[in-house]
Amino acid sequence: MWLILALVSAVLLGIYDVSKKVSVQGNAVIPVLLTSVLISSGILFPFLVVSLVRPDVLEPTPFYVPPVDFRTHMLLVVKAVIVLTSWLFAYFAMKHLPITLASPIKATQPVWVVVGGVLIFGEKLNGFQWAGVLVTLVSFFLFSFAGKKEGFSLRSSKWLWFIILATLTGAVSGLYDKYLLHRFDHMAVQTYYTFYQALIMGLITIFMWYPTRRKTTRFQFRWSIAMISVFLVAADFAYFYALTMPGSLISVVSTIRRAGVVVPFLYGALIMGDKHLKMKAIDMVGVVLGMLLLFLGNR
Repeated sequence: MWLILALVSAVLLGIYDVSKKVSVQGNAVIPVLLTSVLISSGILFPFLVVSLVRPDVLEPTPFYVPPVDFRTHMLLVVKAVIVLTSWLFAYFAMKHLPITLASPIKATQPVWVVVGGVLIFGEKLNGFQWAGVLVTLVSFFLFSFAGKKEGFSLRSSKWLWFIILATLTGAVSGLYDKYLLHRFDHMAVQTYYTFYQALIMGLITIFMWYPTRRKTTRFQFRWSIAMISVFLVAADFAYFYALTMPGSLISVVSTIRRAGVVVPFLYGALIMGDKHLKMKAIDMVGVVLGMLLLFLGNR
């Protein structure tokens, strides 16, 4: 069952990437992110209220949000800061880079989680896992050549660095999930850290974007921003719930989850008319192959 949930999360995450690209194209990034986080909080808020007022209604279901202590709240604030850092880099990069370049690079994130597991937790890899890491890393660096053909080189493009930083900070978040989800309820983690994201993004918007709003790109509300929230909340719920099931492995779930990169790639190729697709497709196949090898190594 947890494998099916991981696949569902992958598809939803792919649609989330498309919604994100549509939302930030020619739009102000910071208020887009704030709006999407507020909508996500609004989606989760009823579950928190019912859990507090009538816990007996939701306790038998996966939607119950248990109370947590002050220390846990502080840990979830840290989670919110890490995720928002990754998202800010990713949203700005997604605005300026072709989706067929940005999404596959971000999809290499599970490999960095595996590398972090080796360096931080002393995890040992088997042959399949090492092969998956190497294949994905080669594909990761080959994307820099595809980017160079479109005028985005590592030497001159900060947006390429932004998506790399988004990937690395996203991997830090994935490693942190290993700690949180073995200790705390998945709905508590998802609900409270989303609320903290909303608070932090509110402050960022007030102090960083609002004073200079007339000098930068104007903000336009689009329904795709709401879709960011809907698909992200659904994808995260499937992801967190899968990790609570007996026998589930975070390395396998996070790997399958990133296979959703196929969805934004097809969108960029068929709808947006992105260029140099042959080279990018070869690189993306390398990423997917690396994910498959990691999956086989974790069976």
